[in-house]
Amino acid sequence: MRQKTLEYLESHQSATPSKWREEAEWRRNNRAWLRHSQHIAVKVLRYMKSESLTQSAMAERMDCTQQYVSKILKGTENLSLETLTKLELAMGERLIAE
Repeated sequence: MRQKTLEYLESHQSATPSKWREEAEWRRNNRAWLRHSQHIAVKVLRYMKSESLTQSAMAERMDCTQQYVSKILKGTENLSLETLTKLELAMGERLIAE
């Protein structure tokens, strides 16, 4: 039984190695700014929902691409001060305290 299980697992093994350990370490090492990025993403999502905005419409307001708005909304983008300012201007509210 054990041999069959091992053979089954080996036959279904991915050709490329998993990077789960590296990704977990990266998340642990970047936990502080990721938390901020996630909170901002939630605020932006709530704003977009309340205003019935699409990612494309938000991108227009920010003068960036829809793809970049999508990255922001994932909560894993290391946002620059310039991007934070664009978000604040597009939303008309503060995202970070002075």
